Amino acid sequence: MYSASRYSAHGTPPRRRGIALLLALVFHALILFVLLTLAPSILPREVERRLLAFSLTPDPEASKTEAGSKAQKREEAAAPKAPALPQPPKEKVIPPPTAPVPQPPLPIITLTKEQFAASDIAKLAAPPGERAAGASGASTGKNSGTAYGPGQGPGGVRLYDAEWYRRPTNAELSFYMPKDAPKVGWGLVACQTIEKFRVDNCQVLDESPRGSGLGRAVRQAAWQFMVLPPRINGKPMVGEWVRIRIDYTQIPAQ
Repeated sequence: MYSASRYSAHGTPPRRRGIALLLALVFHALILFVLLTLAPSILPREVERRLLAFSLTPDPEASKTEAGSKAQKREEAAAPKAPALPQPPKEKVIPPPTAPVPQPPLPIITLTKEQFAASDIAKLAAPPGERAAGASGASTGKNSGTAYGPGQGPGGVRLYDAEWYRRPTNAELSFYMPKDAPKVGWGLVACQTIEKFRVDNCQVLDESPRGSGLGRAVRQAAWQFMVLPPRINGKPMVGEWVRIRIDYTQIPAQ
């Protein structure tokens, strides 16, 4: 049998109760330590704040550079501007040459030496009453050939026999020949002399055969004629009218 005085009123010795309480405290302390170690920190961390300082004092080197650039701009503005150089002229675009248009073959009139000499208008026969006057003028060498009185030329002007400065060629005459021209014929025109031995304002006076178109052919070819202007007392009278006759003779080719 045990004595009742060795136990407390609750039946547990006091020493054991102290040990159990101490162990409980240690156990809770361990649990709290583990929780604080493993759990994230819920306490706010102190945020470091840094004060950024800005310097408002201008940089000496930058000030010098800016001042130099402003002075240079003022000098450039004050300096006289050089005159603008003239631009070279634009080159003209030259179109490529076009192919020449083929011309129809020209009718060629072949004359013998005798026939060509007979076509000299300076040797044309004049009316009997005027032939003497023409001969006297040619002998002195001062006046032109026979002059035809008022009414013979356009508007009643006086006509003089033309003297060739250069005879027209067969090519210059044959270009204006009618297609159905007769083999033999002539055309007579009246023209006004102008500068450089040329003639102008030519008009048809007569032709043979009538209606053959030879007079029109002479008038159209007259822009190429070169004749001496009439001479009166040895002085050329540019502007006077002359008559020009062209004889046509077609000789078949051999």
